[in-house]
Amino acid sequence: MRRHHSTTPRNLRTTRLARVLGSLLLVAAAGAVTAGAAPGTGGAQAATPLGRVIPAPAAVREGGSPYRITAATRIRVDGGGEARRVGAYLADVLRPSTGYRLPLTTSGPAGIRLKLAKGGPYGPEGYRLDSRAGGVTITATAPAGLFHGVQTLRQLLPAAIEKKTVQPGPWLVAGGTVQDSPRYAYRGVMLDVSRHFLTVAQVKRYIDEAALYKVNKLHLHLSDDQGWRIAIDSWPRLATYGGSTQVGGGQGGYYTKDDYREIVRYAASRYLEVIPEIDTPSHTNAALASYADLNCDGVAPPLYTGTKVGFSSLCVGKDITYTFLDDVIREVAALTPGRYLHIGGDEAHSTSHDDYVKFMDRVQPIVAKYGKTVIGWHQLTAATPVKGALAQYWGLDSTSAAEKQQVAQAAQNGTGLILAPADRIYLDMKYTKDTPLGLAWAGYVEVQRSYDWDPGSYLPGVPASAVKGVEAPMWTETLSTSDQLDYMAFPRLPGAAELGWSPAATHDWDTYRTRLAAQAPRWDALGIGYYRSPQVPWPSS
Repeated sequence: MRRHHSTTPRNLRTTRLARVLGSLLLVAAAGAVTAGAAPGTGGAQAATPLGRVIPAPAAVREGGSPYRITAATRIRVDGGGEARRVGAYLADVLRPSTGYRLPLTTSGPAGIRLKLAKGGPYGPEGYRLDSRAGGVTITATAPAGLFHGVQTLRQLLPAAIEKKTVQPGPWLVAGGTVQDSPRYAYRGVMLDVSRHFLTVAQVKRYIDEAALYKVNKLHLHLSDDQGWRIAIDSWPRLATYGGSTQVGGGQGGYYTKDDYREIVRYAASRYLEVIPEIDTPSHTNAALASYADLNCDGVAPPLYTGTKVGFSSLCVGKDITYTFLDDVIREVAALTPGRYLHIGGDEAHSTSHDDYVKFMDRVQPIVAKYGKTVIGWHQLTAATPVKGALAQYWGLDSTSAAEKQQVAQAAQNGTGLILAPADRIYLDMKYTKDTPLGLAWAGYVEVQRSYDWDPGSYLPGVPASAVKGVEAPMWTETLSTSDQLDYMAFPRLPGAAELGWSPAATHDWDTYRTRLAAQAPRWDALGIGYYRSPQVPWPSS
């Protein structure tokens, strides 16, 4: 990674809540059940109810004695190397706070068992968690399901399980069964690394936070007017010059190919698929500034550090534009094992409609040429999306009926949709007028507004089958530090994840806000600062 400049962090005071005690008080106050005594506990102990996790599980049956993790606990993995890596991940979470060895085994008694099974109703990401006094078993047909089951197990343990020093416990898992699988196959978050460059370490931190809530897509906005963030061997000035600044005039940075591979590898270890975005034909000033020949007049504009949109455009009529894009897409696709490549397409205000259509007709086949599936912002539906393409809707409740109808017509014709409405789950929108960070062009987005909508029925005229999932973008015009990202993501990111995972029948704001409040001590243990929304009954500090 080439980091030209480290933006001076903005101090952001965030609330730190009581840790283990706060968690237990919340469970009691919210009517948590008191599970039966586990052997050796010396009496009944409170255990988190199986349904009090985020995202809400598809089905829960509570009952029976809890399991207690002790020094004798082993983690048994029935499966190959990838399943064993999930077991190692679980051990890495549990060992620091419990102080136990928790060795991995492939046979014999365990306590915690991760089991791959052929068949079953789980699908590629679902799982079953069975807990009783003798142990906890997570069963899935694929390692991704085991990993998601592990996230549920984490949330069923006290928040102190997340700490990096030994804590007193006890470590109880309530008795019963969870059977769970996602509503949508696409459950994403987006990081804009162009307006402000984010280091590999910052991206990894965000991946870990998203994985806790079963998010499975990481969309990286790698290029914009303010910065180009990935090395392209055939066009080196894109990164070295186009990546040399950011909003406000900082020196920006870019990912080397090895940096990008490391992000992809790390995301895959948390079962997130990386989706790179090269935004076109607008949002391209960094590229235009890097190479004069990409401009219609052959003159390179200056680098840009402001926040306006829609003023830049690739030269649709020049053949070099498509040579450039062929090279960029070829190199990025070769680095990306996932299925998708995002070509942007939004806010092309300085590109005529006819030119926009011509441009998309030429660029979409390039993506297919290199084995990827097209994703574009929903303005792609003004052209002709290729077969299999996905359109990402970022409009508002107030978006014109004509624009919504255009998207609905494309959906009726077979284009899949990813829903990311800006006035619902753009995580950089201010919560209220007093929020010190973020923007407000889409309005203020409090926690209830962010959560309280149904992707399956959100857009009139769109068949429910056309909705492939949801994504919560984080634009970074005003954000540069992990503390700032956390404050804007939490507590809204978990709600977006639940919209993507949980059955529509489980959706209920009143029960959700209680489950959300119970997450606060866990965030505190993880060092995640968050917005203390008055809409949520947070535990007392």
